Amino acid sequence: MPDLSLLLPMAALLLVIGAFAGVLAGLLGVGGGIVLVPAFFYAFSGLGYGSDQLMQICLATSLATIIVTSIRSVMAHNRRGAVDWGILRTWAPGIAAGALVGVLVASGLRSVVLQAIFGGLGLVIGAYLGLGRAHWRLAEDMPRGIRRAVLSPSLGFLSVLMGIGGGSFGVPLMTLHGRPIHKAVATAAGFGVLIAVPSVLGFLFVPIASEVRPPFTIGAVNLPAFGLVVAMTLITAPLGARLAHAMDPKPLKRVFAVFLTLVALNMLRKALLG
Repeated sequence: MPDLSLLLPMAALLLVIGAFAGVLAGLLGVGGGIVLVPAFFYAFSGLGYGSDQLMQICLATSLATIIVTSIRSVMAHNRRGAVDWGILRTWAPGIAAGALVGVLVASGLRSVVLQAIFGGLGLVIGAYLGLGRAHWRLAEDMPRGIRRAVLSPSLGFLSVLMGIGGGSFGVPLMTLHGRPIHKAVATAAGFGVLIAVPSVLGFLFVPIASEVRPPFTIGAVNLPAFGLVVAMTLITAPLGARLAHAMDPKPLKRVFAVFLTLVALNMLRKALLG
């Protein structure tokens, strides 16, 4: 049985992380994974679990929480008729396949490489959040044929390498192709399920040495982190949603873009020094 002096600080950190991720998800409509992965990394590192496989644990555990939060989100959006099931059906095979390839690639990479990938893609997402405009368009309809065959697995693959759901890549993709923002957000929640379910099943079989993994970790998924974070996000996400209706979230999105950029730069710095 692990020492309580390790378990209690870990539990306290995870509760705070889950609460923060839930508020941000409800307030800004960003996926919790973009917050959870770096938060898990700093928390587990601070508790002495740094290793060449630490990022795999962070990615897998973040994706496990996304299964629950995305299903809940899809159900809520579907009650309002906002989910575009046609997009989900046609994009599902490619997204799921890309997610599985992402697990295979991520399981073979060192933690510093995954940190660099997270940092680089985080800078791209931060730039879009900070500088993107609602009227930007690449086309008036979603990609089909060969473009969909390339983009759908790419979306799943990159999301797994960052440990995030469908929102960070899916929402910009859909709004840039003429989908209203509320439908894009609702449908991207379905992308999250398609990404998280197959990838977590894969991560459960990734071998992590027992001496470098946090307590109660199966494969690369840490069960206490999963349970505590899900519990807190389910409580605090509605609070974030209420705050979003009480204030203008656009300036806060700019602030979060700066925050994410700083986190991404710090991840890149650690990767370069690691």
